[in-house]
Amino acid sequence: MSLMGLFLITFLFVHLGLNLTILTDPTKETFNVAAHFMATNPFIQVFQWVLFAGFLVHIFFGIVLQLQNWASRPKGYKVSGSAEENIFSRYMIHTAIVILIFLIIHFVNFFLIAKGVIPGIKHVEVDGVEMEDLGQLILDLFKNGWYVTFYVVALALLGFHLDHGFQSAFQSLGLNHKTYTPFIKGLSHVIAVVLALGFIIIPLVIYFK
Repeated sequence: MSLMGLFLITFLFVHLGLNLTILTDPTKETFNVAAHFMATNPFIQVFQWVLFAGFLVHIFFGIVLQLQNWASRPKGYKVSGSAEENIFSRYMIHTAIVILIFLIIHFVNFFLIAKGVIPGIKHVEVDGVEMEDLGQLILDLFKNGWYVTFYVVALALLGFHLDHGFQSAFQSLGLNHKTYTPFIKGLSHVIAVVLALGFIIIPLVIYFK
């Protein structure tokens, strides 16, 4: 679970970099060309399923571990340990459920619709190449106030999830030492803030522009 979590964090940085081009290039061409390349590159298409598998493995083990924790101490402790007192640790499963719902909606919008499984995607021509206009799809979705609100809440919860998840992944792997553990905890805060705010800024700029 820890390894899959670290792998998914790496993916989030790549994903954020691509999404930010929506703001830096008003024509949407950069985003659409990059998205088209990813949708037609054989290696990336194979990697896409590795990514899906990573999500499933992470979710599966997260549920299993939570059930084991509940089964081992159904009444809880009279005195909580430091990990128990951490709000991020206490509500990991709850934030994960909201994130999972968000991922399902995200999957429908940017995979099923983008692939044409569900009709509705527009097309655009860039340098003589016809491709899906995913940039316009993003702009349309981020003009919906309800979708933007849910997106912001989900990404804020993702930040909380990452803040605890990144540092606990190193503990689970046995990489815990008084010398570098404080640095890992600090880095965990930075990663959570950068990723959460990075994704949240995009819909807010588009909606209020």
